[in-house]
Amino acid sequence: MRKVLTIAGSDSCGGAGIQADLKTFAALGTYGMSVITAVTAQNTQGVFAVQEIAPEMVAKQISCLYEDIVIDAVKIGMVSKTEIIKTIARKLKEYQAKNIVVDPVMISKSGYDLMHPEAKEELIRTLLPVADVVTPNLYEAQVILEREITTVEDMEKAARDIVALGPKSALVKGGHLRGNAVDVLYDGESFTYYDQERIATTNTHGTGCTYSSAIAAHLARGLSLKEAVQGAKEYITGAILNSFSIGKGVGPTHHFYKYY
Repeated sequence: MRKVLTIAGSDSCGGAGIQADLKTFAALGTYGMSVITAVTAQNTQGVFAVQEIAPEMVAKQISCLYEDIVIDAVKIGMVSKTEIIKTIARKLKEYQAKNIVVDPVMISKSGYDLMHPEAKEELIRTLLPVADVVTPNLYEAQVILEREITTVEDMEKAARDIVALGPKSALVKGGHLRGNAVDVLYDGESFTYYDQERIATTNTHGTGCTYSSAIAAHLARGLSLKEAVQGAKEYITGAILNSFSIGKGVGPTHHFYKYY
C-alpha cells in the first residue's frame, strides 16, 4: 500500500484539515499519516481559535516518519507561521521528499485568517519552490500574485506566473467564478482544463483540503499529474454531490460516498 503524509492543521469539526486529508487518503486506497502544524477550534459556522504547534515539534514529527517509513507523496495544508514554513521546507529537502502538493491555505470560508501576514512571503520564497504542484483557489492566487483574477484567461496567466515562482506546476481552481467550476493546470509547458458543472449546495467545507489530498493520493499511486488531477476532480465532485447537511453552517463533503 502506498503511504501519503499530510502536513496541516487539525479541524475539530472533521470536515477539513488533517481529518479531511486522512479520510481522503483512506477512501482512495492509500495509507495516511499526519504532521499537525496547528490545532483549530472550529465548526460548520467558522473558526474560533487557533493554537500553533512549536516548529521543533513539527520537525520531530516529520523526522520520525521519514526515518521509519517510505513516504510516496506529501500534501501540505495550513502552515501559518514563518518558522513552521522554514522548518517544513528544510525537512522535506533533507529527506528528498517526492510528489509534494502544496495547498496554500490562507483564510477560512468564514473569513478567519489562517496565515500570519509575514508568513505569506516565506511561503512564496521557501515552500513553493519545493512543490511539484501548488493548488490555490482564486482568492489564494490573488493573494500570492497581488492582483485580481476574474476570468479563465486570468487563471491561465496566474498559473503561469505561480510556476515562475518555483513550483513545477500550478492548479488554479475556479470554484469561486460564476458558471462552471473550471480549474486550470499549468505544468510548465502546457495548460489542461478540468471543467465541471457547478453543484447547487452550500455544503463545501473542506473541499480544497480534500481536492489537494486526492491529488497527492493519486500521485502516490503512480498516476501522472494530469491523471491525478482528473481523478481528484472526479472524487471531489462526488464528495460534494453527496455532502452532509450537519450543523448550522457550511456542512462537510462526504469522503466515503463510494462506500455508503
